[in-house]
Amino acid sequence: MAIVKSKLLKKIFKNYPNFYKKDLEKFFDIILSEIKYSLKKGERVELRGFGTWSINTQKARISRNPKTGEKVNTPEKKTVHFKISKDLLKRVNEDK
Repeated sequence: MAIVKSKLLKKIFKNYPNFYKKDLEKFFDIILSEIKYSLKKGERVELRGFGTWSINTQKARISRNPKTGEKVNTPEKKTVHFKISKDLLKRVNEDK
């Protein structure tokens, strides 16, 4: 089961009822937009105890269409790489 932003905000609001929902939502949006902005600039984003995001650049290459066998030019592109922290990995793999 995936967790969506609205459910996550409800859980945060349950734990911190003294904050307004709209303030928590704005705070959450600011965090996400700062992560996006930093990645767009090519910077690495690290949240200790959670993980790191970084940008990898795939070089332009000539690839092949598997259906027709035709050669296709694939342009250079950037991908987002996430590496989980050791602490989080340890928690995920703990026995219940």
